Amino acid sequence: MNLTGSSDLVLSGISKQFAGHRAVHQLDLTVPQGEFFALLGPSGCGKTTTLRMVAGLEEPTAGTISLGDQDITGLRPYKRPVNTVFQNYALFPHLDIFENVAFGLRRRGIKEVRQKVGEMLDLVELGAYGKRKPTQLSGGQQQRVALARALINRPQVLLLDEPLGALDLKLRRQMQIELKRIQTEVGITFVHVTHDQEEAMTMADTIAVMNAGVIEQLGSPAELYDLPATTFVANFLGQSNLVRATILGQADGSVVVDVHGGKITVPVPRCRVTEGDVWMGIRPEKVFLAPAGSEEEAGSNVLRSAVVTDVSYIGVSTQYLAKLPWGQELTVFEQNTGARAALKVGDSVDLHWQPSHTFVLDAAQDALAGVEDIADDAG
Repeated sequence: MNLTGSSDLVLSGISKQFAGHRAVHQLDLTVPQGEFFALLGPSGCGKTTTLRMVAGLEEPTAGTISLGDQDITGLRPYKRPVNTVFQNYALFPHLDIFENVAFGLRRRGIKEVRQKVGEMLDLVELGAYGKRKPTQLSGGQQQRVALARALINRPQVLLLDEPLGALDLKLRRQMQIELKRIQTEVGITFVHVTHDQEEAMTMADTIAVMNAGVIEQLGSPAELYDLPATTFVANFLGQSNLVRATILGQADGSVVVDVHGGKITVPVPRCRVTEGDVWMGIRPEKVFLAPAGSEEEAGSNVLRSAVVTDVSYIGVSTQYLAKLPWGQELTVFEQNTGARAALKVGDSVDLHWQPSHTFVLDAAQDALAGVEDIADDAG
């Protein structure tokens, strides 16, 4: 059921100033036709402003927005082949679900709406709910009605502004899967704005991580998580252990790094810089804890003589904090498979991981960038 004959959405040199405040700065972005694309970042990073400029609800201070061959920068919102689904759904309470979905077609003077509305309600799995009023539906069902109402107009691009923000956690997870299914089925471009990392990673083909009006990194969820380009991305997308280190040199396609007297290796392509002071990064679930001196694995990176300072059992995994000799605590997640005995506070341990899971970032960046933003957004 492909609704589209559209092409790529292209933002060129887009900037937006609000009374001295720079919300978006010289943004260049191409959203390929038919992709589920996420703009991810903390509150105030410019993602919603970017979305509103695409929708025509804000005017760029500079730059152009085009859809295929058409420059839409100066078009009024209703003249753009773009529809927006907001967090508050904005359904008409006096109209039943059928008429809410039919609204856009009727406004365009289309008389025969029954089949199209029926198809849309079936697509969002609400075929039997046409006669109900919005107040008789759950939040998740109302969200689907808002989606059907936007999609029935056959936009080339559907914009989603924090669409799941009002739902509780369990329902949000269900709707993430539903939204991805619907996007795959209709085949049109979805641009989804969110501050929720898990939401972006669950649904999007491509994520643009925004911070302070610029895109820090663009790529697939796996690329961004596995090989972050900046400390902000490393911290905002999941958790990272970042340890101060110094590059000693290169050997056999790897960079050799001094970490407080211990030597570790990192494949060259996983290093954003290859000389000087750096942050050595490793994700918590990639680290394997072993009783001190008990494991020797050829080729693995090892930091020795740590002490377990905290153990938190969280169901599928146990979260450990391990303090290294120089006083820094690293976080380690270990799956609770039952294959290994649990460690306890005070145990002496070594930290092991594969060189291919390590990444190296420029030490000029703030190691805490992105950490505060997650705390702010959760509040």
